Amino acid sequence: MEHALIYMVPALGILGLIVMAIKSSWVLKQETGDKNMVELAGYIADGAMAFLRAEWKVLSYFAVIAAIVLGWSGMLVETSHPTIAISFIIGAFLSAFAGYIGMKIATKANVRTTQAARTSLKHALKVSFTGGSVMGLGVAGLAVLGLGALFIVLYQVFVVSVGAGVNGLEMEKVLEVLAGFSLGAESIALFARVGGGIYTKAADVGADLVGKVEAGIPEDDVRNPATIADNVGDNVGDVAGMGADLFGSYVATILATMVLGREIVSLDNFGGIAPILLPMVLAGLGIVFSIMGMAFVTIKDEKGDVQKALNMGNWSSILFTGIASFFVVKYMLPETLSIRGYEFTNMDVFYAIILGLVVGTLMSIITEYYTAMGKRPVLSIIKQSGTGHATNIIGGLAVGMESTVLPILVLAGGIYGAYEFAGLYGVAIAAAGMMATTAMQLAIDAFGPIADNAGGIAEMSQLPEEVRGRTDILDAVGNTTAATGKGFAIASAALTSLALFAAFVGIAKIDAIDIYKAPVLAGLFVGGMIPFIFSSLCIAAVGRAAMDMVNEVRRQFREIPGIMEYKAKPEYEKCVEISTKASIREMIAPGAIALLTPIIIGFAFGPEVLGGTLAGVTVSGVLMGIFQSNAGGAWDNAKKSFEKGVEIDGEMYYKKSEPHKASVTGDTVGDPFKDTSGPSMNILIKLMSIVALVIAPHISEGTHSPIAENVVKKEVKKEIKIVDGKKVETETITITK
Repeated sequence: MEHALIYMVPALGILGLIVMAIKSSWVLKQETGDKNMVELAGYIADGAMAFLRAEWKVLSYFAVIAAIVLGWSGMLVETSHPTIAISFIIGAFLSAFAGYIGMKIATKANVRTTQAARTSLKHALKVSFTGGSVMGLGVAGLAVLGLGALFIVLYQVFVVSVGAGVNGLEMEKVLEVLAGFSLGAESIALFARVGGGIYTKAADVGADLVGKVEAGIPEDDVRNPATIADNVGDNVGDVAGMGADLFGSYVATILATMVLGREIVSLDNFGGIAPILLPMVLAGLGIVFSIMGMAFVTIKDEKGDVQKALNMGNWSSILFTGIASFFVVKYMLPETLSIRGYEFTNMDVFYAIILGLVVGTLMSIITEYYTAMGKRPVLSIIKQSGTGHATNIIGGLAVGMESTVLPILVLAGGIYGAYEFAGLYGVAIAAAGMMATTAMQLAIDAFGPIADNAGGIAEMSQLPEEVRGRTDILDAVGNTTAATGKGFAIASAALTSLALFAAFVGIAKIDAIDIYKAPVLAGLFVGGMIPFIFSSLCIAAVGRAAMDMVNEVRRQFREIPGIMEYKAKPEYEKCVEISTKASIREMIAPGAIALLTPIIIGFAFGPEVLGGTLAGVTVSGVLMGIFQSNAGGAWDNAKKSFEKGVEIDGEMYYKKSEPHKASVTGDTVGDPFKDTSGPSMNILIKLMSIVALVIAPHISEGTHSPIAENVVKKEVKKEIKIVDGKKVETETITITK
């Protein structure tokens, strides 16, 4: 039974990949439209692949060097192994491959969505969402298959083959090597997210400022030289970047729960491995329930509510996961468990999972409120656009800051409640429960850039107004789903980082992080500063790249006669090249900060100071991530509201009006917030925690460990005694340390 359950995990990952292939095949069979549409889509696809090739070339050098260092370090301590280098390479490759799958299908689905929009909104939604679901299932399937299969191999080699116990040093070695897989995934995710974010925003700012404001044409107008780069950016940032991001989050969450699960002495029917297996089983089942939820995403006619359809699919997958987790927990876990002296029951674990699902749902709802059209926050920005650019900026900053309050209260309540239910394992399993439906969450998120690209192709192809009207509906909803996806990602990062933090404390063999100590307090402040300098580097990079883009677009308008009269074609490839080179060049410094800071502090000042630094990074990073993502999302939808017309002080305003120009400025400021630095925060805090976890055995203090006193063997003896003339069977359990 133990072996059947272990092998079920990668099998569910394979199931997800099979369904992904079926959905991908369906998308590719849809009509692509006329020759002009296909040509424009080809430009976007070529630009996207050119970026990936350039990025992979740089990252391959990094991956090889990092793997060599990890392999060498694996020989220095008994709780690690040189195979951590192989684990790292596999994680990095699968993370990059997940982004590639999403990029490939997105650049195929965009033009097919445009063509579908020529017939009906229902068909356009089906094509765009199915394209998004390919991305979601690809990421979840690869993560579950990769992590599950690698765990099976490592478990057999390091634990089963030597007859070791599941709570001892051998299993610690398995999970330390597995941490290399997570480190590889998160490293690629950070570079993909930062690089993709710089690319897309440099192009977007150039298309907006010169195209919209100066030339007075739409950003997606075929005459705009930056329009292809802008549409490519939607894919490299919100598809490949987000795919690698959630792949890393998915893996890190499962790993953190497994590391804490090792500390639990579980008298179960699976050889004591149930608390370690549980998060992987939940992730695998989450793929199944995401597939079921995807069937609910449909509308009846042109008046159908697209946002409601997406919510129905999301909530149904969450509901299915919650119901199934009850039976899984009851089946796998024993009646009572404990971690670091904290006693809890299997039902407490179930309650923690439900709490994680509730926290994820509430985070999405709150984010939707602060970023959706027609809601108070966005309407307040629209109103302040009536008095100029400065008041629009002030309004957006205020909304972003206000939007941190409810999410933080929800997160704090979730952390407190999960700990009350099942200690630190409860916090980790709550995050695992939240991330179980990642396939569905990512499908909804990837749907947005596909719809955005479809609208761009419709505009560039000068299709009828009703076609652009349908793609605009999808695009507006996509802006909100992108924002809610980022809210979901930052919430999962907060819970995951706390679980990784707890795992780090155990492996580093420290009892507490005492901020009364001056070095620890100093580390806390340094950690709080890291997200600010990280954001500064990302935003400044966008500014520098955007200036190059603006100058290039102006040059083309100035030096190529006939662009505005449709008599000459802009040099799209020049703008694509500017974004590609800038993003690859500028992503290095932010990535280096995330990777090197914990290594330098850990080896120079010890694990307790590093713990204080991680605490500072987590708190500051979560707040910065929520603030920036929500402010940017609200600014974006405030700008888009002018396309249908808005009322300010009793007067209607539309595109090209003065308030609209103010909203464009706000959106331009918000772009690097919501698509570059903001969503990178959740990778930053997780990556630093994972690096700390990997180096923990090298900087550990003393011999004390809070890990179940390193239980390595459990013996059960049964005896039959005669009591009062009757046979009585007794059972004696002996724990050998």
